[in-house]
Amino acid sequence: AALALLCGSAAAVVVWKWLSKRHIQEKIEEVQRTRHEGLKRMAKAVQQFREQVPSVKTDAILSLPLLELAERLQEGSLSPKAVLYTYIEKALEVTQQTNCVQYFIPECEEQLQEIQRQSERGLLYGIPVSIKDHIGHQGHLSTCGLVQFLGTPEQEDSVLVKVLKKQGAIPFAKTNVPQSLFNYDCSNTIFGQTLNPLNHEKTPGGSSGGEGALIAGGGSLLGIGSDVAGSIRLPSSFCGLCGLKPTGKRLRPVLGTLLCLPWTLCHPMPVPCALGPMARDVDSLALCMKALLCEEMFQLDPTVPPIPFNEEVYSSSAPLRVGYYDTDGYFPLPPCMRRAVHETREALQAAGHELVPFSPHHIHKVVNELFLKTFFADGGRAWLDVFTGNIVDPCVKPQVNCCKIPKLGKKLLALILKPLVSFWLQSQSRAVSASLEMSVKEIWDHQHQIEVYRSEFINQWKELQLDVMLCPVLGPAFTAGFPGKLLSAASSTMLYNVLNFPAGVVPVSVVTEADEEELKLYRGCCDDRWDRMLKQAVAGAVGLPVAVQCVALPWQEELCLRFMKEVETLSREK
Repeated sequence: AALALLCGSAAAVVVWKWLSKRHIQEKIEEVQRTRHEGLKRMAKAVQQFREQVPSVKTDAILSLPLLELAERLQEGSLSPKAVLYTYIEKALEVTQQTNCVQYFIPECEEQLQEIQRQSERGLLYGIPVSIKDHIGHQGHLSTCGLVQFLGTPEQEDSVLVKVLKKQGAIPFAKTNVPQSLFNYDCSNTIFGQTLNPLNHEKTPGGSSGGEGALIAGGGSLLGIGSDVAGSIRLPSSFCGLCGLKPTGKRLRPVLGTLLCLPWTLCHPMPVPCALGPMARDVDSLALCMKALLCEEMFQLDPTVPPIPFNEEVYSSSAPLRVGYYDTDGYFPLPPCMRRAVHETREALQAAGHELVPFSPHHIHKVVNELFLKTFFADGGRAWLDVFTGNIVDPCVKPQVNCCKIPKLGKKLLALILKPLVSFWLQSQSRAVSASLEMSVKEIWDHQHQIEVYRSEFINQWKELQLDVMLCPVLGPAFTAGFPGKLLSAASSTMLYNVLNFPAGVVPVSVVTEADEEELKLYRGCCDDRWDRMLKQAVAGAVGLPVAVQCVALPWQEELCLRFMKEVETLSREK
């Protein structure tokens, strides 16, 4: 009888798991049907517009830089309707190839009417803008690629969307993200894998990967992403775009319904996340920041410092004192990324700027202690909770599996792996240690350590009398599936989230055949499994973008952008 009861219980558990999985699958299929119907409706609306106004020169509109397009819209030589439908048509084409758009925002047609009723034309009048999945828009889902957020649309526009609309912009599409956002690939079980438009075997990066793919493919010319470890900068690097991570709270950080995600912008964190723009050139980023840092933003959210955009700093041409380094001493980047720093340094020196060698300290501690422990202070329980009722996407499985190890198991694994020579195994040990639950006192000590590290870094910066910093960024684009296995490879971007410095990415070159040959000789730290995995991840990248990272001190976004503009100008001249 006991055996029969045991067998019956086991069978019941199997059936219950099967039914739960089937229920999840049905919800996903329903969302996918809704999405498909929405794409068809938008394609039909584009076709109707094309029939009504066959004379629209779409190629001419798509070729215009943002500043020139904005000027044409302001003066009336282009209509917002023609621009909107041109970009929707292009976005439909790009998402068919790369799966970057989760869905279009039908209310963009209402916003089109609204801006024509406004008494004053905002700085972004008539500009179509794409937004990352988790940026709230009334009536639409903010899923983070998680099933539990299906069926709960946002009740109102986020502050950022309200300000965009006030400035005349037209939010028209929501873009794809990795499941839970905590990855720099771009895949989830609801909307699938997003591909890099420059090479479909590569990922566009993440977590703002849908934005990266859409803008790089030409389907948007301005997008809003977010960045907690490089989520704006890595897609920009992988897709050949310009992207800016501002100082935390320079822009409004609340994300509507996503209050249960511990690493999103709605929680006060010692390592803050930041919203920021992504575009094809630096002037577009500057225009976006200028538009967002307005009275409307400061009134809607009094916690945002009322600091308008400083045009004088951005437009300055005074020589800069630039700190630089080509490696952070933690994760050696591929040869082409270090080449990009060297060539940019030489170009800056030739242009009259002063270059000063810099060496960032204790990056092992930054990644494994200060960064990872911020997000897994509870042993990863809050993060694991968001996967309840979800099928885990392969791109985040390595992190999920690590967090699922029992506390005692984590301690034993960390002890066993710690003395081993392999950098990869030591890193695994540190990652396991970082996911151990902390006491309240340990959390206080951890936050104090972050403040101490920031003070030490700023003192080092001030002693060298630096204006800005030139440094590497992870790249070129990884083959899809590798980012989840190489989380700590993003140390170059994580550093400036821990420091809370504004940091931007600018493409300066492309991968050459010579770079690919030199990659074959790459040994990394120890020529161990992790180093060999990085070689696999970035191989086959000839012709893909190579970028550098530009950094300034907190609240100096304008100076960061001014430096990015200088780097962009010099790289284009070269």
